[in-house]
Amino acid sequence: DPGEEGRADPVVVEERLEAARGFAPADQPLLVDEEPRRHRERKMEREAELRLATDEPEVDQQERLLPALHDGMAMLQQALRLAQAARLLRVPIWGTEHHPEGLGPMVGPLRSLCPMVLPKTSFSAVGAGLADLLRPAVKPRPAGNARSLPKHLQKPTPEAPGRSSILLAGCETHVCLLQTALELIELEFDVWVVTDACASRNERDRDAAFDRLAGAGAELLTTEMVLFEWLRDCEHPAFKNILSLIK
Repeated sequence: DPGEEGRADPVVVEERLEAARGFAPADQPLLVDEEPRRHRERKMEREAELRLATDEPEVDQQERLLPALHDGMAMLQQALRLAQAARLLRVPIWGTEHHPEGLGPMVGPLRSLCPMVLPKTSFSAVGAGLADLLRPAVKPRPAGNARSLPKHLQKPTPEAPGRSSILLAGCETHVCLLQTALELIELEFDVWVVTDACASRNERDRDAAFDRLAGAGAELLTTEMVLFEWLRDCEHPAFKNILSLIK
């Protein structure tokens, strides 16, 4: 779900290759297909930018908690793939750390992929300012004579640029991730939970959280589903780089 930094369909983590060309016959110039190929690549890049303009990953994976998690290392590997793909596709990524003084910081390799990490003590990341990052407040318009104009002549107040979708991954699924997702849904965000990049200490707690999230309206998907839906086409300029993360 990329273009200019900050416009993409999110991953929140609790976040160019040329197309292969065949050989032309000896009597056919290689430039014959060059312009159409470049046109297709530019078109795919623009489409990817539009798709990703609303998606961002948010990730939460902390050092002291990780060993206690069910399938914790498998979850971490998927979270890393998700964040690496987001960086390749220029999808904005945010991380959160719950009570880092007690649970430790986010795992180093993952933290290095998150340009911004929000420390928090509330279980939901919304209380730490996540929603404000997704939908920044509109700056008030300066007062002036325009206020005295009839309403139908006044210029409408511009809406702040924001994102309507967010991808969530992290731990624990039934606590921080669940509460973050439910609050974002209440705020009318489209929430997508990357299930294989989530974990809890107890498998039953994790699965119960997935059931509740699905009932609340969140979309459940896997890391590979996200990556291939971001790409859409095997001729995407980043296809080979993304494929190398999976194999």
